[in-house]
Amino acid sequence: MLERLKQWARRLKRDVVALWIAARSPATPWLAKLVAAAVAAYALSPIDLIPDFIPVLGYLDDLLIVPAGIALAVRLIPAALMADFRRQAEVRNERPRSLAAALVILLLWAGSGLALALWILG
Repeated sequence: MLERLKQWARRLKRDVVALWIAARSPATPWLAKLVAAAVAAYALSPIDLIPDFIPVLGYLDDLLIVPAGIALAVRLIPAALMADFRRQAEVRNERPRSLAAALVILLLWAGSGLALALWILG
């Protein structure tokens, strides 16, 4: 069972990189490109929307939201294209990072903090 979980995790990591590649490919349909870009950006962001130190919710995005997003994006991409993107992802040496998504998440946290402060003070 542990080996199956490890294989599943490796496939998820590969698919995130494949979606990152798909989001940049002109052959990817526009809706699939949009979903792939959002999922890959979030998954590759060094900052989580819900930090892992928050009990239960912190791991919810890693265990449910990201895999569900990957599954949706994969369904939107034609199978032959996705197979090609997966092959490209397997030969990449490094995993890309999404600093733009990290910035968006930081802005969301800052905006939430500001709204909370204004609510408390107002």
